[in-house]
Amino acid sequence: MNRRELLKLIALTTGTAMIGGKSLFAFSDVGQAGRLFSDDDVQRLNELAETILPRTDTPGAKDAGVGEFMGVFVSACYTPAEREVFYLGLAQLDARSRAAYESDFMGLSGEQRLALVTELDREAMMHAREQTSREQPTSAEAQSTETQTAQNQTADTQGSQEQADSVEALPHYFTMMKQLTLFGFFTSEVGAKEVLRYEAVPGRYDGCAPYSGEPAWAT
Repeated sequence: MNRRELLKLIALTTGTAMIGGKSLFAFSDVGQAGRLFSDDDVQRLNELAETILPRTDTPGAKDAGVGEFMGVFVSACYTPAEREVFYLGLAQLDARSRAAYESDFMGLSGEQRLALVTELDREAMMHAREQTSREQPTSAEAQSTETQTAQNQTADTQGSQEQADSVEALPHYFTMMKQLTLFGFFTSEVGAKEVLRYEAVPGRYDGCAPYSGEPAWAT
């Protein structure tokens, strides 16, 4: 699995494109965050990631240091608005835990963490579907938009609408955490070597490979 295939898988799994993914293909101008994650934040992220990808007969998310990876990625690749959603999401994670189980996330049992994460995943998928439906207006809505444009809507009104759309387009915080768990794990050394098949030098030249009648390569 290469990086592009992994990004497609993450988009299918979470219902939206990889947040901050453009920074993986080119230098980003979002700038470094001034606010860093504490050791407690990283530990909480590690436990959340381990709930999503637990250790079984293969390593889990904590073995790959996914919590530390999330802190670096969010600080370096997210926009300020996306970072704020992520920071607030950490606080909301504990708030949801206390509301449901009278304990913060770190105090939950494995079964309680899994139940909470499953509920958050359902909410995040619904949020992504609602965003997608808003971004694909019906024919009547498209016609209405054209009419409004023809009426030379004022620049101030358009600016207010664009700002409102930008706020609405922000993802659910759990979508960010789930995406970074998958991306951080499957691009780690542990994920690559102990879970996926690993070939140190892909596309090597085999000068004397056995031939079984296969057609020649087209290119």
